[in-house]
Formats: sequence, structure tokens, C-alpha cells
Amino acid sequence: MARKYSRSAGKDVESAMRRKKKGKLKRGKGGRGGTVKSRKQAIAIGLSEARKKGKKVPRKKKSTRGRRKKKSS
Repeated sequence: MARKYSRSAGKDVESAMRRKKKGKLKRGKGGRGGTVKSRKQAIAIGLSEARKKGKKVPRKKKSTRGRRKKKSS
């Protein structure tokens, strides 16, 4: 079975988790949003960094909130 994520993408997530633990991981553009407290947020940041580097990571799921269609009567 094919791998969903590349090994190097996993390494990016690990390094993001390490930076979170040390208190060095920042959120927002340019890291101006304060330090990351959430474990899930640290994983998301690691995956997005892997995506930017062009590693094998599945695309983000699109939100359905803005794409809902109104029922026509």
C-alpha cells in the first residue's frame, strides 16, 4: 500500500513539535502571532511547512462552510 505522507514530511512535523516544546514555534505570517500552545496546531504547521517544500503530503481539506448551496423551492 502506498504511503500517505513521505518520511521527510514526518521529520518536518517532528521538528515543529520539538520547536513547540522549546517554545520557539510561532503562529501566523512571519511568526508574529505568538507562541503555539496546541499540539494539533504544531502538527498542522509542520505539515504546511512540508507542503511548501514540495514533499508528499495530502492536500488540505476544503471547508464546506462557504460552499453550501441554498435549496430552491
